[in-house]
Amino acid sequence: MTRVFTARRIITMNPALPSGEAVAIRDGRILAVGTLEEVQGWDPEAPVDETFADKVLTPGFIEAHSHVMAGGMWTMPYVGFFDRRDPKGKVWPGCQSLETVIERLIEAEAEMGDDLTDPLVAWGLDPIYFDDERLLAPHLDRVSESRPILIFHASGHLATVNSAMLARHEIDADATTPGVDKDGDGNPTGELQEPPAMRLARSGMAKLGSRLGTEEAMWNYAAESRNAGHTLVTDLGTSQLTEPDQLERWSRVVNDPEYPCRAVVAMSSAFGGPSDPAVWAEFSKELPDHETDKLRFGIVKLMLDGSIQGFTARVSAPHYYRPPEGHPGNGLWLIAPDQFASILETYHRAGLTVHVHCNGDEATEVFLDAMEEVLTAYPRPDHRHTVQHCQLAKPHQYRRMAAMGMCANIFANHIFYWGDQHRDLTMGPERAAGMDACATALRAGVPTSIHSDAPVTPMGHLHTAWCAVNRVTASGEVLGPDERISVEEALAAITIGAAFQLKLDHDIGSIEAGKLADFAVLEEDPLTVDPMTLKDIGVWGTILGGVPFPAAS
Repeated sequence: MTRVFTARRIITMNPALPSGEAVAIRDGRILAVGTLEEVQGWDPEAPVDETFADKVLTPGFIEAHSHVMAGGMWTMPYVGFFDRRDPKGKVWPGCQSLETVIERLIEAEAEMGDDLTDPLVAWGLDPIYFDDERLLAPHLDRVSESRPILIFHASGHLATVNSAMLARHEIDADATTPGVDKDGDGNPTGELQEPPAMRLARSGMAKLGSRLGTEEAMWNYAAESRNAGHTLVTDLGTSQLTEPDQLERWSRVVNDPEYPCRAVVAMSSAFGGPSDPAVWAEFSKELPDHETDKLRFGIVKLMLDGSIQGFTARVSAPHYYRPPEGHPGNGLWLIAPDQFASILETYHRAGLTVHVHCNGDEATEVFLDAMEEVLTAYPRPDHRHTVQHCQLAKPHQYRRMAAMGMCANIFANHIFYWGDQHRDLTMGPERAAGMDACATALRAGVPTSIHSDAPVTPMGHLHTAWCAVNRVTASGEVLGPDERISVEEALAAITIGAAFQLKLDHDIGSIEAGKLADFAVLEEDPLTVDPMTLKDIGVWGTILGGVPFPAAS
């Protein structure tokens, strides 16, 4: 059956036909787009649905870097700095002081049962906003001296635990794991930096992990994406696909007709699972049997360094601008640089697409050097290996990416959420102005997308595009005006650019005949509003495969 939707405007992201007023859909795919008369030529008897006659349709937004934990986190207390809307539409006020964080944790602990072995786990903390005051074990001991507590930071690269958690898992002065922060006397402060150190707090991380791969997390993840106009999300490296039932759980949930988005699920050992690349490469051979139009695989996520705002990313000289007292001067390597080319080679030769977390420019350089070595030995056209985050990538590094056929997925949201801190604390004014350099990437000819890294920042590509277009920080300052891009370029990054990066641009990313009928339904036209109001455009919901899914009110 053919169905026709009309709209105030349809933005296609197809340069051959940039806009239309009607779209015809048959069997979940686009039959035609253009004027109402043109699309009715395919089926003059097709019913015309005017539900969206006063709305604007764009290709469904594509989030190429987020995590299913964005859905699972909402089963635990939120203690982030900014107000945040949950998948059901409720707004949680931000905790804008450490005292407010502690008060919310005390309330949460009081609601728990009498079993003091059950850890309190909360999320979203970022102490960089608190005038250099860090949340350490003594702060959390005010919440409870007997119940273990773990607070997962917004970056996902750090956690803070209380003394009860340190004692429970014998994390003491003898701990040798990199990332266990210690005071001047050599005793742990409670801050655990990067996954190897965080995993020492086993009970807290186990409880966190138990919430992240559940069906509830997957449904919350989709609801949050639908609310923001997304029709595809990428779980980049938090699902343990080799665990019993996890692969079947993804298949069962995503392929449910009521599930309101598509998903790409990447493989990774960053948060557990096999560490041998050969094991993953062999396992990947099973994944095509589980693929559908709604569920895809084929990506490997690797992590080279940490977080800039957590001072654990690897940055080149002059390194960090104003690091915390006792900081070693640079960040942590999560994979040894001299081992990286060998790891990359295994995945590359297996035909997989490799996406590598590179916040610092030192990490980017290691990836590029390894990529050059591997491609020289094993040429492979159209690999689309991708540098993820690209926080400090430099112009010459973007030129190398372009020369090697690589993609860049840039963390544009950082400009708003941490731009002031990068200017004043982590990188200094000059380097902060060149962070998340979307304009430089496009000038170099690198296929580019932008992302939220949800739950690190909230999923919502209108805000992500707003950040790339305006580069306005939380304090209202413009950071690096010459790296601003146009609204049309930003829309391309969150639609056809992201689709290309995921090797799905033949199916999604633009509104044109033959592609899946996936649209974002907007209240205003992003190409005609004041660019400073881009993030404020209302989202009615989405259309997925021709089926409307209204957002939660």
